[in-house]
Amino acid sequence: MKIEKRWIISFVVISIVCISGLFWQVPLEPENVHSQFGTIDQIIPADVAWMLTSCCLVLIMTPGLAFFYGGMVGKKNVISTMLQSFICMGVVTLIWVVVGFSMAFGEPLGIQIGDGFYSFVGDPSTFTFMDYVGVLPHKEIAKTVPFMLFALFQMKFAVIAPAIITGSFAERVRFISYLLFICLFSIFIYSPLCHAVWYPTGILGSFFGVKDFAGGTVVHMSAGFAALAGVIVLGKRKNSNHVPTNIPFVLLGTGMLWFGWIGFNAGSSMEANGVAAMAFGTTTTASAAAMLTWIFFDRINGRKVSALGACIGAVVGLVSITPAAGFVSVPESMFFGFVAALVSNLVVYSKYLKGIDDTLDVFACHGVGGIMGMILTAIFAHGEDASLLHGGWGVFGHHMTALLLVSIYTFFGAYILFKITNKIIPMRVSEENEIIGLDLSQHDETLFPIECAE
Repeated sequence: MKIEKRWIISFVVISIVCISGLFWQVPLEPENVHSQFGTIDQIIPADVAWMLTSCCLVLIMTPGLAFFYGGMVGKKNVISTMLQSFICMGVVTLIWVVVGFSMAFGEPLGIQIGDGFYSFVGDPSTFTFMDYVGVLPHKEIAKTVPFMLFALFQMKFAVIAPAIITGSFAERVRFISYLLFICLFSIFIYSPLCHAVWYPTGILGSFFGVKDFAGGTVVHMSAGFAALAGVIVLGKRKNSNHVPTNIPFVLLGTGMLWFGWIGFNAGSSMEANGVAAMAFGTTTTASAAAMLTWIFFDRINGRKVSALGACIGAVVGLVSITPAAGFVSVPESMFFGFVAALVSNLVVYSKYLKGIDDTLDVFACHGVGGIMGMILTAIFAHGEDASLLHGGWGVFGHHMTALLLVSIYTFFGAYILFKITNKIIPMRVSEENEIIGLDLSQHDETLFPIECAE
């Protein structure tokens, strides 16, 4: 059997990365960055316990997303679709350890504007191979838990972001080219955006004042606009009409996502405190409101109440409340879920989105849900001058400017990365392989006996 060079290169790369760990000199003292760290007695055990739990909750979201997407696609593409989400736990984890965390939370690289310094990305060499990332807390971004725990928590966010994108181009992408794309996306889009929003001197968070409690901008908008770019580059499927294979998979995946989202949002408080409890409440309530809004809105538009619709609505609610989970009240969170469900539902059934063949409506759910969450956060976030309704006209204006900038950066950045990936390794499978299905053509596996799959 002839082995393609691209797979040999892939094996060589992973070999170099893993073997180099044996020879990497781990610094004993945090020399140039020692001033960033606190002491062991500043760690609060309750916060550590909660953040360990939150890490596990967020991790379960990626397998949950695999079931959520896997149940929606046609019977010939279930395994391939699920694997595209699942594999992110391997690929992105290593990228995060080697360079991603440094680019997201390393020494800031940016510009001086007046009296302030605003950064765009972290120095890739700061925490390479997790140098200096250990049991001590960080004085600015992880004050009461080990810095390693903070890095692991943030890793789970980085893992699920590219996994979300996969639903847009399901049933037509070559697996090896997809692996290359998620590497590029994690390095050039996710990590810089994460730094810009969440690092203390990040330009979107400090200069524009963007409020993103748990990733509505960083995770969902970036994934949503990347998904839109992907379907434009890859084009429509040969046969875009399919029946979802396994609705119980979708229900299971939704349950896992909802369960994990508690850690996603409430864990973003970084402490076991009242803000975490409030985020728990707003997350649950927004999802419930969106789920019911979606199915009732479907019904008055002549569509039957469906389990699939209930699941999609629930996820849209979770997406919309994510940027505001710790900034708004529980009653306000119901409005978040209600509005986001209405807008996303209208976009899902729009002629334009159907025309470009976003397979699982990723942009309509995550992109639009993230946009609505960001807008509503800028309107309702509590605190003096924190939002439009609390005297923060400037904050609202900055949010809208940042929304535009993030949309442009993530869409065109992903578009360029898709083009680069496609140039190196063509992303579309052949028409023959698309007809056979990606389960068999890419992985030689099938959910059903071969005679059924055919």
